Amino acid sequence: MDRRTERNPAGLRALARRLLGREEDAHSPAPRRSNPDAVVDCAVYVNGRREPGHPHYADAYARSRRGRNTFVWLGLHEPGPAVLAGVGRTFGLDELIVEQALADGHRPAVQRHGSVTLLVLRTAGYVEHVELTDTSEVIDTGDVMVLLGDRFAITVRHGAAGALRSVRADIERRPTLLAEGPWAVAYAVCSRMVDLYLEVAGHVERDLERVEELVFARERSADIQHIYQLKREVVEFKRAVLPLQAPLRTLLDPGTDGPPRTLHRWFADVDGRLSRAVDRVAAYDDLLTSIVQSRLAQLAVEQNNDMRKIAAWAAIAATQTGIAGIYGMNFADLPGLNWRYGYAMALALMAVTALVLYRLFRRSGWL
Repeated sequence: MDRRTERNPAGLRALARRLLGREEDAHSPAPRRSNPDAVVDCAVYVNGRREPGHPHYADAYARSRRGRNTFVWLGLHEPGPAVLAGVGRTFGLDELIVEQALADGHRPAVQRHGSVTLLVLRTAGYVEHVELTDTSEVIDTGDVMVLLGDRFAITVRHGAAGALRSVRADIERRPTLLAEGPWAVAYAVCSRMVDLYLEVAGHVERDLERVEELVFARERSADIQHIYQLKREVVEFKRAVLPLQAPLRTLLDPGTDGPPRTLHRWFADVDGRLSRAVDRVAAYDDLLTSIVQSRLAQLAVEQNNDMRKIAAWAAIAATQTGIAGIYGMNFADLPGLNWRYGYAMALALMAVTALVLYRLFRRSGWL
């Protein structure tokens, strides 16, 4: 210590504070990392039970690799490239998986990338609406990807439909099932998606009943554009549901690296419910096709009726025009031209002819 500092008490106190601050910094713990906004939830599960807290996904994965019967479940919602790149480095994901997880609109599938299994599912949600229009959005679709490794399960969701908070809450109440590992998460997600399909199918069925009532009512008010819009929505729903059958049955194949045998019966139950959803959606599509054809046939009949009415009135008008045209000719020897009651008789003939034609057309159903 130099003499200037020794003679200056304020300088001594400042030096002491700096030295003390350095000592505290050396013994203070490192700042705690926080998850990105795209992370909906991250948890470590030991023997099917959740560890307390919401750790950073890198810390959670490191913790899962140190313990037995331990894995981490990371939930992401519409993550950006930077977030997925960090997740990919932490969990050792293939670059192709990271690229696929960035985009939405994938077809349901099961893919194997080294030790990681990628399961792609489509989400579905019913959009409430007062009435059906030619621009109504009836079914909102998205997708969810489930990445499964030995010690992790990562769910990446795109779109508003198919939130997984309830899935996590439900399966956390079943620790025996969750103790089966990451594939238990895959089962829970598949089960939730199929339940959503059946729920949406029930709402669509009610829409179909209303459309049928309007199409076959006496005073028809169903527009063909409205029916076609509903058919487009059902076709989009069909694209989300039907393609899942093949990947789901692939998981049940004993020759593939799929879920453990203890979970096969659970996936078989999901497959059974999916078959019911597929049958209902296919039936709705066929029914809507029949309704569209029926409405087109009705429009053709209505147009034919309109043409018959127009033709009937044209025939009535033609007779009046014919009579008036004949008696309007400037011929000197025209019968009845100079008769006192000729004009009245011409009008009477026109009226009688029009009345007779009207009754004939009315009786035949043209008017």
